[in-house]
Amino acid sequence: MKNRKSLLLVILLLILTTVLVYCFGSFTNEKEDESSDKIPETEVVFSDDSYHLTDNSALYDTYDYKDVQTMYLTVTRGSDSDNTNHSWSEVNNLSVYDYEKMGIDRYKISGLLQVGDDKGPKAGELGFGETAPNATIQIRGQTSSSNQQKNYKIKIKQNKGSWYGQKTINLNKHQTESLRFRNMMSYVLLQDIPQVLSLRTQFVHLYVKDTTGDKPDEFVDYGLYTQVEQLNKSGMKAHNLDSSGQLYKVNFFEFIDSDNVIKLNSDPSYDEGKFEELLEIKGSTDHTKLIDLIKKVNDTSIDFEDVLEQYFDVENLSYWMAFQILMGNHDTQSRNMYLYSPLNSQRWYIIPWDNDGSLFETEYSIKGFSGNADWETGISNYWGNQLFQRALKTKSFQEALNLAIEDLYHNNLSKEHMTSLSNDLANIVKPYISEIPDSTYLGISTADYQKVLNALPSEVESNYKKYYESFKKPMPFFINIKEKSDNGKLKISWGNSYDFQSEDITYSVEISKNYDFSTTIFKQDNLKLTNTELDMMEAGQYFIRVTASNTSGQSQMAFDYYVTSEDGKISGVKSFYINPDKSISEDNYEEN
Repeated sequence: MKNRKSLLLVILLLILTTVLVYCFGSFTNEKEDESSDKIPETEVVFSDDSYHLTDNSALYDTYDYKDVQTMYLTVTRGSDSDNTNHSWSEVNNLSVYDYEKMGIDRYKISGLLQVGDDKGPKAGELGFGETAPNATIQIRGQTSSSNQQKNYKIKIKQNKGSWYGQKTINLNKHQTESLRFRNMMSYVLLQDIPQVLSLRTQFVHLYVKDTTGDKPDEFVDYGLYTQVEQLNKSGMKAHNLDSSGQLYKVNFFEFIDSDNVIKLNSDPSYDEGKFEELLEIKGSTDHTKLIDLIKKVNDTSIDFEDVLEQYFDVENLSYWMAFQILMGNHDTQSRNMYLYSPLNSQRWYIIPWDNDGSLFETEYSIKGFSGNADWETGISNYWGNQLFQRALKTKSFQEALNLAIEDLYHNNLSKEHMTSLSNDLANIVKPYISEIPDSTYLGISTADYQKVLNALPSEVESNYKKYYESFKKPMPFFINIKEKSDNGKLKISWGNSYDFQSEDITYSVEISKNYDFSTTIFKQDNLKLTNTELDMMEAGQYFIRVTASNTSGQSQMAFDYYVTSEDGKISGVKSFYINPDKSISEDNYEEN
């Protein structure tokens, strides 16, 4: 009898334990799902044995890029402690350059972000039923901060939820991009290119209620935006990256630390502000690997084939460059990318960022802009970057780049696919850009919009042809205007050009008082040296251009350019001044 009671007791204890484990496990899983916002996860192992990047493709199955999300943002003054005690007008009326002049941080404002549909905030979505601010908002971007329509960075506060697992929401207007879908198009294309990471991107229809303005109870239609996922630590985890690794957003960096600002943070002379002018720190603050990489890239005594093999994923590097070349996204020589390296690996990877400058040739032509400089096509676009230049000089990388170009051109960026995708995206954005406010700032007519849209596939084809042509040309270089020589003459020099066929290169030099060189006051041809001198001229502004030509008759101008409000970018032209005391001042490429 006693044994039967003991057995029953044991059975009851087992049943109770099972129930408790099940309940506790269910509760724990519910909490984990809530905190992760249902981000699909995969097991990631970081090692150099299998070093190719692998994106978390399941991320892109959680939403449809064709769906336009609707957001409602109620902005209100906050407090001085977190720099949010500002009006919406104050936040929007200043550009990044204004903040730099004043030497202050960008203004922020408190806000309640709610997600819903065209009828209003929706139950079960972020911010529903809330009345207190759950986020802070500020303008984002650099040159775009001067536009009438601003881009916004919305940061959701701690314990206030997230949106698709994201607590930083970047809303981009792309005012100077008349199609309004180029960035979205690029990230959708990248989702199917396994060698390069993409980011989650969605269209957003934004309404703003400004409680600091004259319509404090009214939601105003701000039109269509493109949301781009922030690649921070949570973004790294979502994309199978090592969040303990190194991640830098490249602000302006050509793999040359001429001012010696890339240092360990333990160095007494370390200046994080100067550091981040080149590379914005997004991951580990241990810069040891980065410093070592820069040394290896600049050490000409090392065979660069070995550097590529040991420190990079050539597949990632070649496909990234091939994609940008074919898409004509020229502003990627020294910025608009991330550098990433896992914690326990010496390899580095490039991750794309900011693709709204893609396939602009037709739009520039319609708007009457000269657009990109001549050298910003094909491989010469990357010649000013020490890493890319040394890679392009190696046979193995040239072969890898050719393979990537062919693969992308005939598959991911084929005429059929580009036509289908661009038409789909155009159909999504057209209802929004045909209405105020976006129609006011679109920049082109409806007929011209269709011309630009129809030309996208042919621009890819044009970039494909220009890629192979670019190997036949000499590479670009910089012009230097020196002080007067001992005998009082003006000394001019320029960098050596490079020819992939090892042909002889000669140079021609021209100087004019006009940037269009309608009249020339000095000219020399067939120079074999990279310098010359001439009699000192009178005080005033002058323009110089130097052209390199090889034996086959192919020519290339200098990296230098001059920008005018009427004609845009004038390729290969450098402006300089001779001062009354005969000293020399170089211009900043901008017409005042």
